[in-house]
This record gives sequence, structure tokens and C-alpha cells, in this order.
Amino acid sequence: MDRFDTLESGVRSYCRSFPVVFDRAQGALLYDDTGRRYIDFLSGAGSINYGHNNPRLKAAVVDYLQRDGITHSLDLATVAKRRFMDRFEQTVLAPRRLRYTLQFTGPTGANGVEAALKLARKVKRRRNIVAFSGAYHGLSAGALAVTSNRSYRDESFVTRADVSFLPYEGALGAFDTSSYLRQALDNPASGVDLPAAVILECVQGEGGVNVASTAWLRAVASACREHDVLLIVDDVQAGCGRTGDFFSFERAGIEPDVVVLSKSISGLGLPMTVVLLKPELDVWEPGEHSGTFRGNNLAFVAGAEALAYWDDPAFPHEIRRRGAVVARTFDRLARACPGAAARGIGLIRGLDVGDPALAVRARREAFARGLIVELCGARQTTIKALPPLVIDDAVLEEGLGMLEAAVNAALAVSPAAAEA
Repeated sequence: MDRFDTLESGVRSYCRSFPVVFDRAQGALLYDDTGRRYIDFLSGAGSINYGHNNPRLKAAVVDYLQRDGITHSLDLATVAKRRFMDRFEQTVLAPRRLRYTLQFTGPTGANGVEAALKLARKVKRRRNIVAFSGAYHGLSAGALAVTSNRSYRDESFVTRADVSFLPYEGALGAFDTSSYLRQALDNPASGVDLPAAVILECVQGEGGVNVASTAWLRAVASACREHDVLLIVDDVQAGCGRTGDFFSFERAGIEPDVVVLSKSISGLGLPMTVVLLKPELDVWEPGEHSGTFRGNNLAFVAGAEALAYWDDPAFPHEIRRRGAVVARTFDRLARACPGAAARGIGLIRGLDVGDPALAVRARREAFARGLIVELCGARQTTIKALPPLVIDDAVLEEGLGMLEAAVNAALAVSPAAAEA
């Protein structure tokens, strides 16, 4: 790791938790440069839903490169883009009776969020945005303004004006925070300026795997409609099947005005972001939101191929089945760990152990056993599992066994020993 310490910026983070040099990967498995094998429950923070180097997706990209298919195209029309759009409409939108226009932005989820916020303000001619406690929408200026965790929100980085934070579901215990939103919008003296949009994650991944109920999501969507406010769903991490449905909002039966997809929309972890917007909202002038890398044709090729998984009606059921396997282990661990709580849906699961030091020990013990898991939540107390949606059952069970052993080992360490 010496070369990385010498040459790479100190801003790097994941490599501090997993200090080895990785060399290759296949499916749910990673291998370091010594050949040691690791089970990956991080999946590129949700970017590798279909597994590392998925053979079907990889073959499509290799074939495309072998025939000299165009790789970079700005926003020019290409065969690869056309095929992706056709497949997305036929496989995702039409069966769900959804009508969206596709906007390809810069390749990060944060850039998609920037575009969504910018468009909402342009459409409604209002500046305020409502975001929620626990939110993570990215760390560029506009996205950071709607990201709640104060560890990111240094005064040097973020403009705090034009964003109102309200409590996410569960943030105030049993109190229904959707009524808080409604009252804030109803009352002209609430101090919350009527927003252009409300932005939310149906499942807060970085916020601690907080899963909004269908009733809460419907109430928020209803309040937005009644007050002429756009609803933006950030589905960067929880979308593309992570919850068991393609979109995380499907279970609630709502139709957001704008949806941001990134991470696994490209299938192979290739950089790509698409913003879905209702056609009547497409008021952009040509080039008004631009970016050099908004035409990643390799991502279009892999993404179109990944959508073939959704032609199989059994695929979402398999995600839920594997999610139930993870949930059973997490529930058992929560019972064994005083004050812990298991949360999640589909194949995004979290175990909140309540103690940052315990969570760090558990992650360290897991890595020592050959399992990669990360932490999340306001105080980094939640162990998060994001295994590939297509993970082999035997590998999934092996990884869960490693995690259970790691948590038990972490619990067995006395506070005095942990401090030492």
C-alpha cells in the first residue's frame, strides 16, 4: 500500500477499511494481489448489482469493442444509446405504465441530483427544496446542500440557503413526520418556503438503511401533489432491483415527477446516470445541463444487457428470497446484541449495533475472515450488506456465516481490551 500512501490524496476512504491491493473479481468474489479471496457484500456501494465481471454483460461489451463500436459520443445519437433506451422503455417503463423522458447527465449520481434540483427550480420558479434528515444525495455543491449529515457539511463547502430539512419517517419516534411536512406546506407562517421540490430516498442507504413505509411515501407524494411541489426520488443506491422491485418506490404505488438512477443502471459498474422526468417537465434548452461524459456507450451496452434479467418474472422473487435469508441472520444477530436493530428490504440490509466502536470492530473482524462490509448511519453504527442480486446461495450463506462470527467476536472483546 506504500505507493498509494505516497502518491494518492488523503481523501481516499474505502481503502482505509480494507488495506489490501485488489487484483481481480468475479461474481460476488474479489481477489487481492496475493490471491486471497474475499466475499463482497459492498458491491461498489451498490454499483455491482449483477456481480463483478458478469459474463453476459462483459461479453456484450467485448463484442462491441471488437467491432469498433463508438465509445465516446457526448450526446450524439448512437446505436448503443438507442438500444438502451428501447430496452429501458420495453422492459422497465411500459410494463409499469410509466411515462418518463430520459436525460443522460454526467456519470455520477450527484450530477443527476444536481440536474434534478436545477430542473425543479426552473420549472416551478421557486428556489427552496425540502430534504430529509438522514439524507445522502452526493457531495457536489447542490447535492451536498440536500445531504444532511453534518460530517460533510463544512461551512466552506455548502450554501445552506434554499434547503429546508424535515424529519424522515422514524426520526421522531412514532410521530408521523409526513404530517409535519403537510403542516409545513399548509401553514404560511411555518418558516418553510414553498419548495420547488421534495427530494427523498425511499430507502436511506448511507443514512442507516432506513426504509420508509408505503403509507409514509404515499402521504408525502399526496402532500406534494396538493401543493404543486415536484417529488424527486433519488434511486441511485436503492434502485435497479436492490429492494426487490426495479424501482424502490414501486411498492408504494407512487409516481415521482423525477427519478435519479445511477450506480447499477450500467450493469458493470461503468459510469452512467440517467434522470427520468415526466415529459411535461422537459423544459431544458439545448445544452442547458451538459457534461463531456454524458454519452458512455459502453455503459449503454452493458446496461441494455443487464435489463434482460428483468424479462424473467422470477428475478425479483429471487432477490426477495435471498433478502429473506440475509434478514434471518440479521434478526438473529440483533437479538444477540443488546440494543441492536435489524433493518432493510430486499438485498439492502442493515444491522445497527448502536455503538460506533463495536461496529468498527465487527467490520475489522469480518475483513480478517474474508468478508467486505461497510458501515453507515449518522454515527456509523450500522453494518450494511449489499451483496450482488445474483449471488450464489452457497456464497451468500458463507458470507453471512463470516459476518455472524465477526459480530460475535467483536461482542466478545471487553471495553478495556477494545480501548487498548
